[in-house]
Formats: sequence, C-alpha cells, structure tokens
Amino acid sequence: MPAEKNGRDGGVQSLQRAFELLEHLADTGGEASLSELATLSGLPMPTIHRLIRTLVDLGYVRQNTNRRYALGARLIRLGENASMQFGAWARPLLAELVEEVGETANLAVLERDEVVYVAQVPSKHSMRMFTEVGRRLLPHGTGVGKAMLAHLPAAEVRELLGRTGMPAYTEHTFTDPDALAVELSRIASQGYALDEAEQELGVRCVAVAVPGAPVPAAVSVSGPSGRLTAEAVAHIAPAVRRVADALGTSLSRAALSV
Repeated sequence: MPAEKNGRDGGVQSLQRAFELLEHLADTGGEASLSELATLSGLPMPTIHRLIRTLVDLGYVRQNTNRRYALGARLIRLGENASMQFGAWARPLLAELVEEVGETANLAVLERDEVVYVAQVPSKHSMRMFTEVGRRLLPHGTGVGKAMLAHLPAAEVRELLGRTGMPAYTEHTFTDPDALAVELSRIASQGYALDEAEQELGVRCVAVAVPGAPVPAAVSVSGPSGRLTAEAVAHIAPAVRRVADALGTSLSRAALSV
C-alpha cells in the first residue's frame, strides 16, 4: 500500500480532509449530500465517497434514509468532553471574576441548539445562584444564550428558534422571535446581555460572548436581583467583558501554538 501523502502542514492528507468534511457538514446545518460536499470541499467524488464511508463505519457520520449524510452520534461524546475541558481551563479566570465582583460566575457553550453550562465558580454569599455544570437550557431564555445568539447571523438564529421553539421559563421570557431579534440587536450594540428574571424569578444575569471561541461561548455573572442592581450591573459588565476577552485571547494563542 502506498504511503499516505502529507497535508499542507505536514499532517496526513486523508485525515485532514476527513475533518474538513465534518466541518462542512456542520456548516450546512449537520446534513448534506455527497454532491454538496464535493462542491463545498472541491474534492473529487470518489475521494468524498471513500472518506464518508470510513466516517460512517466509525460512527462519526450517519447516512439518513433520504441518502443524505449527517453528523453521527459518536461526535457527541467528543464534544461533551471537549466542553468540559474548556470549562476546566476557564475556571481560574472565573475564580478571578468572582473575587472581583462577589457573585457567581459561569461559562456556557452552545451545543446542538442548547446552552450547556460547562463551568461555574460560586460566590461566597450564603444566598447565591447555583447552576449545575452540564445543565442544558434553550438559549432564548438565558443571558449566556442571548449573548451568543447576538453574535450569530440573524437567519441562523431564526432557524434555531424554529427548531427549538420559544417556551416561557417565567413570565419575563422572550417568546416572540421579532421581539427577541430587537433584543439581540441591542445586546450586540451594548456588548453584553442581561437576563432579567427570564430564566428564574428573582435572578439577574450579566453575560458576554467569548470572542474567537471555536464554538459559541459566553461568560456570565448571576445573582439575586436585589444585589445585582442597575448600579451593580454597571460595575459588573466591564469585568465580565474583560474575562470573556481574556478567555478568547487564551484560546487564540493556544490555536496558534498547535
């Protein structure tokens, strides 16, 4: 058997191409035909077919009954573990944020249309917010979710909301896509999102998206509305932004060092 050619950066070419196909599948919303993948990748159809069959055999891609290909279930375990490692990496920065503002700090990512909390450092207050790491919520009803949605294309947000719906967590939750679109535009302009008792009554949250993250991610600070007053938010929002920016910078440096 002939040796595998090296890729652009000295890697194995077929491995590089296989990962590119997975990324193309993700870019199309998770499903595509072989011809669509050929157009996106520029690879010849025999190469596409060989790589896809290998990925199907390994469980990283599945073939649907309509003969289109979709991301496979085996990727879920990899994604979830990567998210948890991301959370462990971010904990020191979250701890610094808690020390500065005195309230609970969180890190969440957007995974399969849901917000997943991957790290938390609690405040020292006896009355504090606690969100279990691994908890999943729909993004329209959370500060971190809205912060992430505000940085996605409007059409992509509409498609996501169409898949998930917009159920109310409280009477303050956004349940209308047009109203949420206005809110997301405001969030993008001011640089942070507020959860005004939209996920849990009596709780306010300040959230900022992590710039340059490989997946949508956001840092937040949450606490009782009585402590997170408008005056407190004015102090907390810049601190959350600094931590989100620092985390984004760390991710960029790590990517460059690979």
